Order: sequence, then C-alpha cells, then structure tokens
Amino acid sequence: MRVVVLAVLCLVVLTGCVVEQSGEAVVVRTPERSVDYLNKIKPILDNRCVVCHSCYNSPCQLKLSSWDGLDRGASKEAVYNSKRLWSMEPTRLFTDAQTTAEWREKGFHSVTESSAESGENNFPLLKILAHKRDNPDSACTTDYEDPRNSYKPEEDELSCAATSIEMDEYLKKHPNRGMPYGFPPLEKDEFQLISDWLTAGGQGPTENEHARRAAIAEADLENVDKWEVFFNEQDPKHRMTARYLYEHLFLAHIYFNDNGNFYELVRSYTPPGTPVSVIPTVRPYDDPEVDQFYYRFRKIYSTIVHKTHMVFELGDEQYEQYHKLFIKPRWLREPHWVGFNKKQSANPFEVFEQIPPESRYRFLLDNSHYIIMTFIRGPVCKGQVALNVVRDHFWLLFMDPEYDLSVQQPGFLHDHLKLTRIPTEQGSFFSIFKWYMIPRYERYAARYVSARQDYYNKNYGNRGIGYEAIWPGDDQDDSPVLTVFRHFNSASVSKGALGDLPRTIWVFDYPLLERVYYALVAGFDVYGSVGHQLAVRLYMDKLRQEGETYFLDFLPEEQRPKLMADWYGGMSLKKLKYTPSLMPAVIDFESENPKREFVEHVVQDRINPATGIAFDENYRQEGEDYPPLPTTYTSEDDYIQGFKAVSASGTSFFKYVKDHNANLAMVRIRVSENRDEVVSMVINRWHDDVRTLSHEADKLNPSKDTADFIRGYIGSYPNYFFDVTLADLPDFLKTLEDYDHSEAAIRKLLKYGVNRADADFWKEYDWFQEDFLQSDPLRAGLFDLNRYYHLAVKRPDDLKGR
Repeated sequence: MRVVVLAVLCLVVLTGCVVEQSGEAVVVRTPERSVDYLNKIKPILDNRCVVCHSCYNSPCQLKLSSWDGLDRGASKEAVYNSKRLWSMEPTRLFTDAQTTAEWREKGFHSVTESSAESGENNFPLLKILAHKRDNPDSACTTDYEDPRNSYKPEEDELSCAATSIEMDEYLKKHPNRGMPYGFPPLEKDEFQLISDWLTAGGQGPTENEHARRAAIAEADLENVDKWEVFFNEQDPKHRMTARYLYEHLFLAHIYFNDNGNFYELVRSYTPPGTPVSVIPTVRPYDDPEVDQFYYRFRKIYSTIVHKTHMVFELGDEQYEQYHKLFIKPRWLREPHWVGFNKKQSANPFEVFEQIPPESRYRFLLDNSHYIIMTFIRGPVCKGQVALNVVRDHFWLLFMDPEYDLSVQQPGFLHDHLKLTRIPTEQGSFFSIFKWYMIPRYERYAARYVSARQDYYNKNYGNRGIGYEAIWPGDDQDDSPVLTVFRHFNSASVSKGALGDLPRTIWVFDYPLLERVYYALVAGFDVYGSVGHQLAVRLYMDKLRQEGETYFLDFLPEEQRPKLMADWYGGMSLKKLKYTPSLMPAVIDFESENPKREFVEHVVQDRINPATGIAFDENYRQEGEDYPPLPTTYTSEDDYIQGFKAVSASGTSFFKYVKDHNANLAMVRIRVSENRDEVVSMVINRWHDDVRTLSHEADKLNPSKDTADFIRGYIGSYPNYFFDVTLADLPDFLKTLEDYDHSEAAIRKLLKYGVNRADADFWKEYDWFQEDFLQSDPLRAGLFDLNRYYHLAVKRPDDLKGR
C-alpha cells in the first residue's frame, strides 16, 4: 500500500514528469484486480509520499496530499530560488489553475501517463521505484565517508526528468537515487499495487466521490451559513471588520465543530449558495479587481500535514467576541470602506485606522499562538528564508493593552504612519536597480523605535512601567508566554515557558506584532524575487531587535546596553542603532540577575494561573547546576533527570554532531510493555550574532550548544528518531555524554537511532506518526521527512535485528 506514495514521491523528487517518452520500460502484468484510488492508493501516498510532497518545498512541485496535486503533476521550476531576480508566476494548487489543461499550460507534466506498448510501462514513477527495488543496497555503505550515504532532498541537485530517457540517464549517473529517496525500498506487495493501478490507467476519484469529499459537512452547514452572512454584511463596519479578519485568517485551518473537518476562508467571485470561485490574488490585501466579491468557506480535503496546519476555531464564543470587539464599539472615525490602493493596503495601520486599535490588538492577543505560528508555518515553510534572522531559543511576552500607548493613544500611530511602512508594499519584485530602497525601510524601523521610546518617556516619565505592563492572559485558552525553538531551517512555537532560561526574550506591543505579521505572512510572497526576500530579511533584523529592546526596557538602565551588546557579540551599539528607553526601571530588583528575576516573577506571579503556564523540568533556578546522571532509573523523575544531566553546553554529542540536519530528535522510551513515553530532544545552537546574511557557521559556537528535552512532540520536521527501552536509557544517555564521533561511537549510537537506511525504518516512523496523531487529533498532522538526518549507513551485522 505504501508503494503509491513513494512511487509518486520518487517520480517527482528525482524525475518529475512525463508526457511523451521512450527509454527503457518496466515489464508489467495485466492487472487481475481493480485498484481503487481512495481506498488503496491514497493511503499509500499519505503514509509514504506526503511526508516529502506537501508544501512549496515539494521536490519538483509535486504535491501528493490530494488527487488534484497528483493529477497536476510536476514542474522543473523550483519555488525556492535564492537567485531569482524576477518574481515567478504563482503555482498554488487549488488557486492559480483549476483544470489539468490549465496546469499543462503552466508547464506541469503528468506523472501518471505512459507511452510504452502494452505489457510495459515507462512511467518514471514506476521506473524509479523499480530501480530502488532492484538495487536496495545502492542506497548506502558501511563507509561513513562514502558520498552515497548522504541524502538531502532539499539541497541535492535533483533531476525532474521530463522524459523516460532523461530518467535513464539520471539513474545511470546516480545509481543510489532510486525511490524512496534515501529510505528503504517498498515492499513487494506495495510495489505491485502501484503497478496494477498505473497499468489500469491510474484513475482518481469519481466525480461523485470528489464532490462528496469537497462538500461542506452536513454538521457544519449551519455554522458556515452563519459566518458567511457575518463576513458578507455590506455596511462599512462589517465590511472593514471582515477584511481585517480575513487578512489574518487566510492561512487558517478553520473548524466549527471538533469533527475532523477543516475549512479555509477565501475571497470568491461567487456569492454564498453557489460554487466557490476563488479570486487568485497573491496577497490577501491585493485588489480583487471586481466591484463585488464574497468571503466564502472552502472545505480542505487534502491530507493534513503538521507544517502547514494552523488550527483556528470559529464558534459561538468567537462570534460573540467579534461583535464585542469590532461591531459594538464606537470607531475612531465614521465607518467607511477603504479601497485597495497597492501601497496603502500593505500598511494595516493606515487601512484599518478607523477601527479602535484596542479591538485589533485584543484580537491578536486572543489568538497569539496562532498569529506567531503563521510566522513559522506560513509562506516561509522552507524556513531559512526568514529563520536565520532569529536565535535558536527565545520566549515571547506581550504588552498589556492598558499600558500599550499605541492602543491607549491612537494619535501616536497616526502621526507616525510613514515610519510603519513595510518593504512588502513594493510587491513581489525588487529590481536590482532599486535595491538601494531596502535600507530605507530599515531606517523607517529605527526611527519608529526612537519615536516610540521618546513617546513612552514623555508619557510615563519618572513613573516607568513594571510587571503590570505585561499581559497576563485572561483565561485558560490564552497564551501570554510563548516559546520559539529554531531547528535551523524550520521552527516551532509552543504555549508556555519551555526549556531553560533563554539568552533573549522579546516583548511585543501592538505595532510590532502587526508589522511582523504583515512582513512575514500577509505581505510575503514565496514566489517573489531575491530582492523581495532580502528586503523582508533585513527588515526583520530591525523588528527582532525592537522586540528585544522592549524587554530590556524593564531592566535597570545600566544593564540595558550591556545586555544588548552581549546579545550581538560585542557589536557597536551605534552600528546596531540601539535606542534604549530613558524611563527608569521601577522594579526594585533584589538579585544581580534582573533578567532572570523579571522572568521568574512574570511566570510565577504575573501570568494568570488559569493559563496553566509554568516552568518545565528544563528550567534551572539561579545557581542550580545540571544534575548528575542517575545511578538507577526506577521512576519518571529519574529519566527526566537523566535527560537534564546531558543537556548542558559542552556535552559531547551536541559538540560533535553539529550538522544542521541534527537539531531535533524524537525519543521513544519503552517504559513497559503497555506504556511508551516520547521526549523531543531540541538542540539549541549558540549564535554569537544572528545579523549575518551569509556564512552563518562563522557565528556558531558548538562548545556553547545546549539542549532542552520536552515531553511530547515539538516541531514538524524530525531530524532523527531514537527508540530506547527504559533498561537501556542509562547506556543511551551515557552514549550522548561520551560521544566522540568515532566509528565506534557512531555504531553505538546506531543501536538506538533509527537510521534512514534501516530495513524497519517505515515501521518505526509509523509508530511515531500514529502516536503523534493520537496525542492531539485536532492539531497534529503528518511529519515532514525532507530534513531527516542525511546519513543512510548500512547497519553493521552486530546491530541488526535490535
């Protein structure tokens, strides 16, 4: 059954697509059975192909999470291209074309057609699967230095073959690149199932089956009708409210009832009660270029993958809250419709100025976890586009609306609208002749911070602001403290203060939170030019520093510049354009470490206990050393102590295993026959400075790397799986502590690690995936294996069958 996924995966990753082809063919039999796509083929695609083919980073743009993507096929043009001088035409599935013919016109090739005679099949999908089946040992050797052992699908130069001949040439040049790419071959029955399905024509769902899957669930019809009425009311207040909400929810996976159905909010040419016809603008605030458009809900029937799964509830509570926040209050101006001027639309402070900023900020705070998640799982799903601008571990706090002067005194934002301009107002294309404009937005950001600091000083003067200015959260669903872990080219955000005390902390106020969202999410175009991406990256440098600055403003005046300089490797504060607040620190700090003291008071005394936020086992109090490895492991506390013991900087494993594909591991602990625990091992790489655009390795210091061990699952892109019994846990942890990167150490680690070449890899993966889905059915999704640790070494005989 898993053959299908890999089949398609293979075809796209290494080959891509075919229409007319010759070359060598695979001998196939006349199918003796009919193979149903939905019942037989789609489960294989979900379990084996979607793990790499479901986002913008899908090799050859082959998205296999739905029949629509499989039928669309593949393209030789990569979405992620750091050298693209011009923006490329968007190729969003379900949006930029609706029929197979339209996708062919856009350069996509079929992956389910064969031009061979009866009894043979020269379909690249089948050929590349067959190649791996016939050469299972070509994927790896026992020589760790052998280049055949390394697989990096997002970095390797892969070939999206357009013909069978191209496929033959590719496999001759790279005999180890059959499919699954860098993983074990498919089982015989799975391969045969794919072969039979393709030979019989490779048909997808019937028209009726497709209609049933795409239809609004009966249990959701009433809610869909209610919300579509709300979003499409024509008075100015409702229209501008709907526009604001849509621009923040266009990426959301919306649910009305916890019944497993999700929807997306779109702009449609057609009104409620008729089929949705999506308006394919690049950004949610682009001009739809029609006099009348409608907000509609469209069913999501693609397989849910975790890296893009941003869950958002629209229930009765939200319905009442949006009326309370947006419809009932008196607005700053008489409600009126604002047109879609290109540059104006990119600035939410100008477009939505009439809406009370407290209403807008309260909406963002109510959904702080979702909003931050969009920075991470949104258009930048191949995270290096934006993630090399942040550190590996930091916490986020938020200004209380009662103390945010941009909320309490809206005139400040009105007077400084020019300084809130975002580089995405230039659109997707920054010409090389206009790159001189990029620093302009950095200057806007720096001048904004200076004006903001002056304004706070004038208003709060000698009073200053203290703990009361940090938002505590209002109820159990709020997330007033968030933890961000960066895993090199991916990241994760979790509710609460996870891990040990991070080096840096951000404090968001309303303008900062909104500008980050419009820079990284609403205004970012993954198909944009390198100039567009560079402008966003450099602008984010200033926004990151702004968040750090607002945190430092709570600390003693003399420590603010010292900490800022330390966070940036001793860089000149003048070069950083750092603007500390002139307000005095009103908090009477008692310790010599005010950063720690501030954070501990906030988490333990300021944050609403109803949120359930507290420090986890990784947090160490002032002066607390890392514990020793336990002598025995008889309780849960013992193995948590064991993990904590090997999380300090200087631990050998983190020092030697410093590859960017080794930042996030998931450890299965077999506590007993009927009980398993999962701990995520998150490695925090030390960056002297995160302002550099290139040569990031020069700013790393592996001797200072640490780790946090988090209960449950963190992240969407596991770099490694470990499978350890409770009895073997002491040896496993000792292996991490003593690891020296020798061949003997690698072999010992392989006893517990799930090497991508292991014959039982898929069995191990299936366990982790199923356990994840069961642990949180609403928010979990399929993992992505594109970034699984690249070495596929042949397991020594003495370690086989563990």
